[in-house]
Order: sequence, then C-alpha cells, then structure tokens
Amino acid sequence: MTEERVNLRKRNKEAPVQNGHSQSEEERKPRIPEFAHRESNLTVLLENVGHIRAIYHIFVVILLMLLFDTVVFDLVERGKINVGLSAVAYGFGDVKRGAKIWLYELSCALAFYPAFRFFAAGAQLFKRNTVLQHIWTILGVLGLAAVQLALVLVPVWDLGKKHLAIASSVAVTCEMFRFAMKIHAVVATCGHRCYSGEPLPSFKQYLYFLFAPTLVYRDQYPRTKQIRWGKVVSHFVEVAAIVFYNSFLWERFILPYWSDYGKQPQVEAGTVVRGMFGCVLPGVISFLCGFYCLLHAWLNAFAEMLKFGDRLFYEDWWTMSQFSKYFRAWNRVVHSWLRDYIYMPLAPRAGRALSTLFVFIVSSLAHELILALSFGFFYPVLLIQFGVCGLLMVPLTTISGRRFPNALNLFMWFTFFLGNGILWSLYPMEYFARKNCPPSEDDSFFVPKSWSCPEIVLKPNWTFHNPILII
Repeated sequence: MTEERVNLRKRNKEAPVQNGHSQSEEERKPRIPEFAHRESNLTVLLENVGHIRAIYHIFVVILLMLLFDTVVFDLVERGKINVGLSAVAYGFGDVKRGAKIWLYELSCALAFYPAFRFFAAGAQLFKRNTVLQHIWTILGVLGLAAVQLALVLVPVWDLGKKHLAIASSVAVTCEMFRFAMKIHAVVATCGHRCYSGEPLPSFKQYLYFLFAPTLVYRDQYPRTKQIRWGKVVSHFVEVAAIVFYNSFLWERFILPYWSDYGKQPQVEAGTVVRGMFGCVLPGVISFLCGFYCLLHAWLNAFAEMLKFGDRLFYEDWWTMSQFSKYFRAWNRVVHSWLRDYIYMPLAPRAGRALSTLFVFIVSSLAHELILALSFGFFYPVLLIQFGVCGLLMVPLTTISGRRFPNALNLFMWFTFFLGNGILWSLYPMEYFARKNCPPSEDDSFFVPKSWSCPEIVLKPNWTFHNPILII
C-alpha cells in the first residue's frame, strides 16, 4: 500500500504540462468514482464510534426534555397537555392544496419523458436534412423551456397569489426545483443520444431517477441486494422526531421573543439584542437537525427503499477549515449537479472564477426564492449571508485554512452560530411585524416592514459608561 502511494506521488510530480500550465493539485488527485457502494459518514460513525453515539443520545435526551418542558408547562399554566402538534399542524397547514401543487409538478416531470422520446424520433427522422434538423433542434429547445417554465412559474404564481403554510410551501418549492434539476440532468446527459441513435433511457429508468436520491443521471447506479425495512422505518421515525424537535424550538425559544413583535409602536434595542443572542443556540440546533433530517435520514430512507447503493450524500463538513471544501462537502447531491451541469460546461469558456461566481448566484437565488415563497415576503438575509459573505470566505480561507486548520475550523463554527442566530431572528421579526403591525399603503412584498414597524429605541437617559475608566 505504501509503495502504491509513493508511485502515485511520483506520477503526480511528473504530471505533464498542459497549455503552458502545470496541472493543479485538484486535477492531480485521483478522481473518486461518482457512484459506488458507500454508506453515509454518520452511519459509519454511529455504528463504529461510541463517542458519536453518545452525542446522538444527547440530542435525543434534549428532544425528550423539550417534550417534558412543553407538556408540564402547558399542563401547569393552561391545564392542557401540548405535545407540539399545534405548531406542526400550523406549519403543514392546507396539506390538500400543497398535495395538488406537488401532483402538478410531478405531472410536468412525467410529461417530459414522452416529449423527449418524440423529439428523439424527429431528430432521427431529419438526420439527413441539416436544415430540418436545425429547425427541429430549435423547436426542441423551446419545448424544453416551455416544460421547465410551466413546472416553475405555475407553482410560483400560485404561492405568490395566496400564501401557503411555511412547511408545506418549503416542501412544494423544493420539489419544484428538484424536478426541474432532474429534467435538466437527463437532457444534459442524454441529449446527444437523440442524434447519435444510442439507446435512450427507458421509462423505468427515468421513473427510478425521478425518485432516486441523486440529481446526476446515469443509466445504472450501484444497487443493494435487499431492502432493510427496519432501517427505513427508523429513518422516517427520525424525520418525524426532528419535525417535532423544531416545533418545540419554535414554541419555546422563538415565539417568546418575537411573537409580540410589532404590537407596540416602539421596542427597546436591548430587547432586540437579547432576542437575537437568545436565538443563536436554538438556531444552530435547528441547523444541525435540518441537516440530519434531510441529508441523512430522509435521503437514506429513500436510498434504502430504492436499493440505491451510494449513500455518500455529504462528507465530514464539520471538520473543514476552508469554505470552498465546506460548500462541496455539505451537500454532495446538489454540489454534484451544480458542478456537472453548470460549472464544468461554463469553466472552459468563462474561466473558473466567473463560473464559481455564477454557481453561487444560481444557488443563492434558488434558496432565496424558496424562503420568499414560504414566508410570503422577500427579505434577502440568506442571499447576503450565502451569496456575498460565503463567497468572500472562499478565497479568504483557501490558504489560511491549510495553515491554521484548527483556528479556521473554530472560525467557521463561529460563523455558523452567528449566522443562524441572525436568520432565526430577522425572519421571525419580519414575519411577525407583517402580522402584528397595522396595514400601510407602503406595504410591499419586497420592502421589509420590520425596518419601519416597530421603531427600535434606546432606553430613556441611556448613556455610555467606559468600562476601562476607574472611578
């Protein structure tokens, strides 16, 4: 094994010069296969490392304590037992309307397949006539654009016209983007087959891809031999538990600070600052729970049901000291799609820097659209955090992260705590300001209402006292 590593290093050092430039370190690394039989990092750690299992148990106990706190407090205070169902029911309100939107999105995704086969048949029919094939290609591009626009614009119009409950809206908008990205992946991967006559994906392959936990299309994926239904049930139980976990966090830590925001014309600055710092810890816990719920439990459940062998949906992002590596490791499912279908086609023409910038813009706008449609207002806090601050951190931590890995990992976690505290403060402030403040002619979807209502003031007779000055 040692001899192989020495030979690999020698080959890397002797790598040929291409186009006047030596190969970059990233290009010299042996490429990890896109799909292979692999378990998720946390699955391996939880099964083999007792320390990680202990941390998992700590989070379970915190959930139980929040449940006991909610039950006992409401029993003593109001004489009724509350297990968080009210917050869950409020978040997933109007499920019937959300289901209709999702079924429409699924119909658009399914309708794409026969249209794709029809285009391929036409491309073969006009193969010997260059002019007709060129016209057919233009019509195909317009048809693809029409399908994608119908898939995106109708849900956006429907959600913009009438607000849907937050959790239901998040679900249908995420599904909208997921289906749109899947369609693009099939076209980008198999589009050339329409002209070459190579076999197109069968409907069974396409249907499998629509629900497989990946956004990168392949005709075949590594498959497991059997479905472990016990694993499926345990993962879905984790998903349900985390939904209640977040509802408890909302009821116990967010509502007490912000539910009355906007009912009074003025609010003291100290109250706002205390609330923002009070939301830091629940914000980070929710951030970690959201990661575990979606990228581990949910995706692993579907991977198990579909016998999808590659479970590497994320890497050990929590150990990173460079933001560029963190963005790649945090969500490999979306990162692989952005890399294969946006970055790599663009990089040879626009260069690496502009291609990276464009990837960040696309990802930031998609995240912001999900939040805007879910909350019912445009407030680009996440857009600034991710698309501006996060992008700036990529070059700033590239060298320093390698030189001072421990310090930069500490700094990265500091930004996670601070950023989530801001997110869990500013969005609820705006949400309740629009709910509690009196209507105004200046109210707008794009202009934050919390900037003008309520007025944030300092305490009367407030003065600054120098802590260094000794009296």
